[in-house]
Amino acid sequence: MGKLNVAIIFGGSSSEYKVSLQSAGSVIKNLNRDKYLPVLIGISQEGEWLYFTGDVEEIEKDTWQGKNCIPAALSPDRKARGILLFRENQVDIVKIDVAFPVLHGKNGEDGTVQGLIELAGIPLAGCGILASALCMDKDRAHKLVEGAGISVPKARVFDARGCKNRTSEARAEVSTEVRTFEAGTSKSRASEKKEMMGEISDFAEKIGYPLFVKPVKAGSSFGVTKVGEAAHLKEAVELALLYDNQVIVEENIEGFEVGCAVLGNEELTVGEVDEIELSGGFFDFTEKYTLKTSAIHVPARISGGKAREIQEAAKVIYKTLGCSGFARVDMFLTPEGKVVFNEVNTIPGFTEHSRYPGMMKAAGHSFGEVLEKIIELAF
Repeated sequence: MGKLNVAIIFGGSSSEYKVSLQSAGSVIKNLNRDKYLPVLIGISQEGEWLYFTGDVEEIEKDTWQGKNCIPAALSPDRKARGILLFRENQVDIVKIDVAFPVLHGKNGEDGTVQGLIELAGIPLAGCGILASALCMDKDRAHKLVEGAGISVPKARVFDARGCKNRTSEARAEVSTEVRTFEAGTSKSRASEKKEMMGEISDFAEKIGYPLFVKPVKAGSSFGVTKVGEAAHLKEAVELALLYDNQVIVEENIEGFEVGCAVLGNEELTVGEVDEIELSGGFFDFTEKYTLKTSAIHVPARISGGKAREIQEAAKVIYKTLGCSGFARVDMFLTPEGKVVFNEVNTIPGFTEHSRYPGMMKAAGHSFGEVLEKIIELAF
């Protein structure tokens, strides 16, 4: 058999564009060239798709856009099963055997690109449309996981028009409010915002400080604030709304964060559990990629029994949310030993120093082996 053409899709219209470049660089370097031929598809921050034929170092340095690029698009035609290249006087096609999106955050990890790949009839490495969308939505993911018997933080969702997450009986009222608002006969935007902040303040007092304010759908802790007192609540909400039209206000869970790398479709392989040690604050974007004041321990400094409990919880969460291929499941471990769900990253960081490869390496699986398994699972 000849080599398989693997479309590595990187970049993206996301606040995590540069993180994707680093992850993609590591994937490309560790791909088994005896079996796979990487077909490099970059997406600029403006959303332009480009077929890239230059060196991987240009991707990592973010100097890849230029002479080594040809405008491109993934064909939705299931007979084509490939990438269209728009040359000066003709359109060519590069056949694709499997697509491996190495994208983080919105417009890449949220089911959008996955939908295009599945529409094209190309095998997809990683989670599909539904799982990708669910895992990006913190509120819906929490509700499903709680239904599976795993603890989640106390939380409530609020949107920019002041309509908080309500019971099913009240949703008709919300719909009417929105239609009235759009007709121009509702309260002013300022009044709506004031009402929303009042509801948020009431809920914050109920669950107590410190607490977290997050965009409902965003990755890598963008727009996330740990709020220690009421005076900083409004500022945190405004920051979160820069990344999404909904915010989730969530209780702080005492203890520390643990993670579990999961690999597989039906039969699941898990990596060693890791532990995030913080000296203060929380594991925000800066800490994730610099570790200035924090450390990651693999394996986690917990008992073997507790590690197995976390691994089993990760499997339940992975299957509950319909994940496939691979994902990293993040949880909290409280001082009392209780496991509480945090979130699932369906395309976690993929540099050689990232948590997912690190957990798999600690369990005896090399980076190259993990990549090969992910590609095999796509079929």
